[in-house]
Order: sequence, then C-alpha cells, then structure tokens
Amino acid sequence: MASPDKVPGEEYDYEALPAHYGLGHNMLAGAFAGIAEHSVMYPVDLLKTRMQIINPGAGNLYTGLTNAVSTIYRIEGWRTLWKGVSSVIVGAGPAHAVYFGTYELVKELAGGNVDDGHHPVAAALSGASATIASDALMNPFDVIKQRMQVHGSQHKTITQCAKSVYRAEGFQAFYVSYPTTLCMTIPFTATQFVAYESISKFMNPKKEYDPFTHCIAGGLAGAFAAGITTPLDVVKTLLQTRGLAEDKEIRSAKGLLNAAAIIKRQYGWKGFLRGMRPRIISTMPSTAICWTSYEMAKAYFKKQFGDS
Repeated sequence: MASPDKVPGEEYDYEALPAHYGLGHNMLAGAFAGIAEHSVMYPVDLLKTRMQIINPGAGNLYTGLTNAVSTIYRIEGWRTLWKGVSSVIVGAGPAHAVYFGTYELVKELAGGNVDDGHHPVAAALSGASATIASDALMNPFDVIKQRMQVHGSQHKTITQCAKSVYRAEGFQAFYVSYPTTLCMTIPFTATQFVAYESISKFMNPKKEYDPFTHCIAGGLAGAFAAGITTPLDVVKTLLQTRGLAEDKEIRSAKGLLNAAAIIKRQYGWKGFLRGMRPRIISTMPSTAICWTSYEMAKAYFKKQFGDS
C-alpha cells in the first residue's frame, strides 16, 4: 500500500487498512474524538437541557439562548456551564471507542469499503449498529450529566449523583430512557452517517485525508440529523430528569409514549421542538469536531502503520 506521503503518480488510498492496523486503533481514535467533541461543546449542551426540561421551576426560566446565558451567568456564575462535564468525559471516551470501533467493523463486514462506490446502506447499517452498542454504555453517564445540568441541582460529583439516583429510583433510572434514546439515536446516527458519507464522497471523491472535507461534511450531517430527531430528544430529556420534576405526572412518566403524551398535553405540538436551536447549534460543530478529530487520529495511525 502507498504511504500517506504521496509520491508523484501515486494516490494514497485513505480508506484502505494497512496490514497491521487493527480495531483497537479505530477505537482509540474514536475515544479521542468523543472526548474532544463533548468537552468543547458542553456549555451549549447544558443550555439545551435547561431549555428542554418541562418543569415549572426550571423550564420557564429562559426565553431563549441569549437569555439563558445571561441568566445563568447572573444567578449561578460561569462555572455552572461546565457542571457535569466530568460525566461525559468519563463516559464519552469508552462509549465513542465502542461507537467507532463498531462502525468500522460493521462497515467492513457490510461491504462499505470494497471499492470507491457509494454505499449508503452499509453506512446506515454501521451507524445504527454503532449507536446501539455505544448507547448501552453511555446512557447512565448521560442520565448523570443531565441530573447535574438542571437548574437547582445539588449534585456536586458524578459519584454522589449516581449514588443519589440509585438510592431514590433504583438501577432502572439509568436505563429508563434507553429505548427512547435508541429510537432517537438510531435514525440520527443512520441519517448522519449516510449524509456524512454522501457529502464526503461528493466533496472528496478520491477519499484522501482532507480535514476541511471531514469538518464540513461532519457539521452538515450532524445539523440535518439533529433537526429531525429533536422531538425524541425532548422526550429523552423528560425521562432522564423526571426524578427532579415538581409535576407528579412527569415524575411518574414510564416510557416513550407516556412521556410524549405528557409533552403534548402540557405544551402542545410545539413542546416537541423545545431546545431545537441549541441542539442544532451544539450538534453541528460537535459532529464537525468529532469527525475531524476521528479522521485525524485515524490518519495518524494509518500513516504510522503504512510507513512501517
């Protein structure tokens, strides 16, 4: 195989796997991408959670993104924007390692790397498989993160928060939103991966390592997928923060359909669009960062093994 340092007349086959390049390196690249993505965009994610919560004491505090930022700064201080970030750092590394490891493995098995053609089915299948595996690991950390993000949360550390949730609601509290999460993330990830592969193929038909392509394709794919899955994200947030709600109906929400009915009854159809702007605003750069970081790490490993 040609080295990434191309010589005249040769093309570096970026998608091909060097002989000694293994699944572990894809997983390491994925862990790097996940931590980079979630750490950089965490404050916007906190704003999204605050604006999505259906709770008279917290959900009506903010009228928009600008108001949310100024209110948090005035009442709670800037450090609040990073409250709970340790949970995603601890969870995102392993979860994204599983995410991208599964993605690359299933993509290879599904024939997504056999030639230079476009393989949307393989991309969708690998994306769906990746999110099923990674969400099983990440869901508890996501619950802890959102419990720490809400207005008035008394949780100081992820360990203390996890113990508190477990004592009050049992182990099921960490997975009550998992079916809803999959209902959201499977179409989100499948859509994102197909869009990413399609945009990348259009912008970079030779499949060479190109940070600009990876950044733009990742951002556009993420924004599109985030917009169409916002209603399910609102339902997920309700389920993951139900233990902090003042409303008895919300506290007793059992699953996807019950939570959706509560949202419809209390806020109408517009309730399913709560937090759409910060979700898109956070997802677009976060997926751009994620894909750029992942492809950068992957290119580094491939260069090392390609040169060996």
